Amino acid sequence: MAGHSKWSTIKRKKGAMDARRSKMFSKIIKEISIAVKESGPDPDSNPRLRLAIANAKGVNMPKDNVSRAINKASDKDSESFVETTYEGYAPNGIALYIECTTDNLQRTVANVRSYFNKFGGNLGTNGSLSFLFDRKGVFTVPKADIDQDTFEMELIDAGAEEIELEEGFFTVTTAMEDFGSMMKKLEELGVEPENASLQRIPKETITLDLESARKVMKLIDIFEDDDDVQNVFHNLEITDELIAEM
Repeated sequence: MAGHSKWSTIKRKKGAMDARRSKMFSKIIKEISIAVKESGPDPDSNPRLRLAIANAKGVNMPKDNVSRAINKASDKDSESFVETTYEGYAPNGIALYIECTTDNLQRTVANVRSYFNKFGGNLGTNGSLSFLFDRKGVFTVPKADIDQDTFEMELIDAGAEEIELEEGFFTVTTAMEDFGSMMKKLEELGVEPENASLQRIPKETITLDLESARKVMKLIDIFEDDDDVQNVFHNLEITDELIAEM
């Protein structure tokens, strides 16, 4: 997981600087919709909705937007979304694991296949790449106004496997089964994460030359710009040289 904190920091800055805020809002609205359809509009009894609302706060999504999304999803006639995943290889053997939320599966798979084809990659079968990634809980947490050692011990007690501090934010990684206990611990400490999610962390990464890595990142950006795509996970090593390019 080396470098994961660094990549989280870059993505956070990138999201703050570029025009992706509306895309981030769109992702959260879909997550709210699925959560409400699954377990109702009350966040107190719906952990998935509670998490989506917390992530909305993390990207400064207005409360009115959140309320409208919950109300809309509560309407039995509102559109329904389906969650699906795709796996494939970008050029030079870089594995991509793509999580989507869509109201049109035919459109989504057609778009995913076309992106792979355009960049010389290939779409694989579901399950073909899952062995390359570990499912982990990942939390981006502002540095709390308490003693750092004490804070870290509290997080370790809740199941933190790795804690990295960079530029005022902790990146905390847990086993998937400890995701809920970490959320509960942060609530007990009165700390709101900027983001909390289950992610797919590569067991090993592949280092490419700058030009090849740049092409892979271009493909990843195209996937992330698609409205149906929620997350793209990969095993490309994010080098300092590549970060400088971004």
